[in-house]
Amino acid sequence: MKISATIITYNEERNIARAIESLRCADEIIVVDSGSNDRTVELAQKLGAKVIEADWPGYAKQKNFAAEQAQYDWILSLDADESLSEALEAEIWQWKKHEPDRDAYTMPRLAQYLGRWIRHSGWYPDRKVRLYDRRKSCWEGDYVHESVKVSGTLGSFESNLLHYTCDSLSEHLKTMDRYTTLAAEQLIANHTEVTWGRLIFEPVWTFFSSYVLKLGFLDGVEGLAIANMAALYNFVKYAKVRFMGGGN
Repeated sequence: MKISATIITYNEERNIARAIESLRCADEIIVVDSGSNDRTVELAQKLGAKVIEADWPGYAKQKNFAAEQAQYDWILSLDADESLSEALEAEIWQWKKHEPDRDAYTMPRLAQYLGRWIRHSGWYPDRKVRLYDRRKSCWEGDYVHESVKVSGTLGSFESNLLHYTCDSLSEHLKTMDRYTTLAAEQLIANHTEVTWGRLIFEPVWTFFSSYVLKLGFLDGVEGLAIANMAALYNFVKYAKVRFMGGGN
């Protein structure tokens, strides 16, 4: 079975080499870049990836575009800040030896946050569809939190996809600013009502859920940071809806 790996990028020189080097099981690697002004394209090309330049249409549309450029129907889609663990790569090598019995496959995603692997806080196992037959699957999501919609059967791998998130709180806050804007735009497009109750109580519940119910306290001070940031994310997202003219 042949696999095309796809990665979408914008200024990912810090991550791109790690992602590509983990894809030895792929039969081709396609990088779709949306105007990087760092060394992303140079590094990807040096590592043997086929680089295609394309304007940015949104996450789901860009990932579907990348899949359309592939030579093979089976797509292994990674974000630039992700990589296959050695165990997951071995599982995929074994999978390639047989005819697929499913139309797409999930894999658990293990995140590294502030230098620590996070196994609680609602972050793990965080299963994602990353290997799929493009004839029966596509990416959906107009604004943020895109995902693969599968029209068929779903299988699973047991080894971890590694996700290298923020190295600092400053980086997390910067990322949060971008994503809360996208999330707010999605809420406005969906005509979602944002009441004072949501603004006040949902962030509190988010903290309690992450830190207590989802055992974030077992993730140390990093778990405490995750819970606080998750609460702040919800507040800022809803506040932006109101300031952007949506809500109630």
